[in-house]
Amino acid sequence: MMSNEEVNRARARCEVWQVSARFDENTRREAAGIAGSEEELLSCFGSELSFGTGGIRGILGVGTNRMNLYTVARAAWGLAEYIKKTDGASVAIAYDSRHGSRSFAEVTAGVLAFHGIHAWMYDRLMPTPMLSFAVREIKCTAGVMVTASHNPAQYNGYKVYGSDGCQITEQGAAVMTALIERTEYTALKWLSAEEAAAQGFLHIIPQAVYDAFISRTLARRMVMPSAANPLRLVYTPLHGAGLEPVRDVLARMPGIHMKTVNEQCAPDGDFPTCPYPNPEMKEALEPGIAVAAEYGADILIATDPDCDRVGVVTRQKDGGYRILTGNEVGLLLMDFILDHSARQDGKKNIVIKSIVTSDLAFAIAKVHDSVVAEVLTGFKYIGEMIGRMESAGEAETFVFGFEESCGYLAGTHVRDKDAVMACMLIAEMAQACAADGQTLDDAINALYDTYGYIGTRLLNFTIDDAFPMEAMGILMEKLRASPPEQLDNTPVTVIKDYLGGIDGLPASDILSYENGTGGKVMIRPSGTEPKVKVYISAKGKQEHGVQLNLERMAAQAEEWLGIIQ
Repeated sequence: MMSNEEVNRARARCEVWQVSARFDENTRREAAGIAGSEEELLSCFGSELSFGTGGIRGILGVGTNRMNLYTVARAAWGLAEYIKKTDGASVAIAYDSRHGSRSFAEVTAGVLAFHGIHAWMYDRLMPTPMLSFAVREIKCTAGVMVTASHNPAQYNGYKVYGSDGCQITEQGAAVMTALIERTEYTALKWLSAEEAAAQGFLHIIPQAVYDAFISRTLARRMVMPSAANPLRLVYTPLHGAGLEPVRDVLARMPGIHMKTVNEQCAPDGDFPTCPYPNPEMKEALEPGIAVAAEYGADILIATDPDCDRVGVVTRQKDGGYRILTGNEVGLLLMDFILDHSARQDGKKNIVIKSIVTSDLAFAIAKVHDSVVAEVLTGFKYIGEMIGRMESAGEAETFVFGFEESCGYLAGTHVRDKDAVMACMLIAEMAQACAADGQTLDDAINALYDTYGYIGTRLLNFTIDDAFPMEAMGILMEKLRASPPEQLDNTPVTVIKDYLGGIDGLPASDILSYENGTGGKVMIRPSGTEPKVKVYISAKGKQEHGVQLNLERMAAQAEEWLGIIQ
């Protein structure tokens, strides 16, 4: 139940959007239509879109808590204020296939142009890793990627990058947030794309940047299989931005026989064949699995709309198909890359993973005499660590970074998840297996036989509240006040609270519970969605027993959060 004060504050915001000439006629009309419903009023105007760890993300629509031209322009205004004192300030911009993405990219360029800042924009939709690459290649001050990653069609988002090609730092985000919050919607001004171009402030990113990205990607191949080692591969971009670069890379690899999922190739913000365009989800992969079965493919690869995450389905010996988890693909790539990575001047190779990603990485690294470094959840932390390694002259020791959420990176020319490169490496790895009469299904089973089985599961709890960020904060506070004592019928032996900063990591709102038998549950609120994420893992000799452990721990986690909510 919202207080009268909160309702009145939302109504006051809505009234501004109804009457101010700053807003277009359709926006004013929609705002007027919302004013009569208290529920809609609070949902659309009850709060501001939060500028989180990398930017803003939300449902498309009218209001201060929705993605629209005005909330995007306000974010761009904050970015312009943040960088305009930098000599020769410039911003690279890219966008994916979502509704409004091109318009949001153009209004960003228009706001920057109003402030006298140059914008470099791709002339067609491009993936997130190509935005990160362009920032560094053109030597821009910052970057903007318009995308909501793998969220449903009603969402869009806006990620901000620093000059290093990484998502903006916590400190930078805090400064930008303050600049955004002090900007009134009625004060926003911007040039049209045509005006910005005519005045010399909007430039097209040259084709040479795209070509350089493709070349740098191909240069990271681990081995050079020949056409004599054929691999049947099916690829789907899930209606997103991946088709052009992924196809260009795989077409240059000998022996790769690629077929696309035609019904999912055309960019389409409605995502008609996969309402949730997440390459981890079976529903999104089913059209591709059908094509793979018909084609007799060894492997299916899927990328999300902004092509920074990749999902993998492998053929099994019986002709069926198995969806690999993000952890499994990451562990396979880690083992494959370490197998083919030379040491740099006697130094150990380094793999970087997030704290919620499979701990089996430590056992694999030990066998390869390599090191695993852990960072907080969010690929920007992997990018930041690569930057520190580069500053120390040790960038070449970095060989691989990954997160359980299907994000992978090899090489240092991109500082975010890179599904284009991941597609290449996965295809190369599958091709090497096929040359030995094996599949990736055989490879992951062999990995478990060698290192032991670790099962994982991710639970997402959607917070249905007009003020979801506040609600998630209250939920985490209650967990801290009453921590669980049992996990999988075994006493909790280790509790870690990352809010104060532990294990050499900065402060983060994450709780971790472990028992003495290898069971672990980690809980954190999402920084971009109204969700609480629960990461569960269990160890054992047999998959069946581990899956039973995961079932019990998942039920416990649901009980903890259910009681609290």
